[in-house]
Amino acid sequence: MRKDKEKVVDEVWTEDHVKSYLKVQSHDGTAADFRTLMKAYQSMKAEDFELFVGFFCKDGRDLNAVDKDGRTALEIISTHRRGVEYVDILKAAGAGQSA
Repeated sequence: MRKDKEKVVDEVWTEDHVKSYLKVQSHDGTAADFRTLMKAYQSMKAEDFELFVGFFCKDGRDLNAVDKDGRTALEIISTHRRGVEYVDILKAAGAGQSA
């Protein structure tokens, strides 16, 4: 069976594309802000994620939103071997700090 789509490598993301992730919704009862952060993390390179986090915070969203198990995006990403840059971005934006 042939793949329908080619894998896109080094895609250049516009600000509008990055901002479009602010519209991600949760369909399983998980906090929308948590789902939005995780989807952006899973989809973006670090520099695009940093831009996204700026838009996310400017939009008044919650960097410390939790999943169904009470974990924040920062807690989950910090366990990932390649998540160091993303953790630094989240911490610089105020994730992990009390409101």
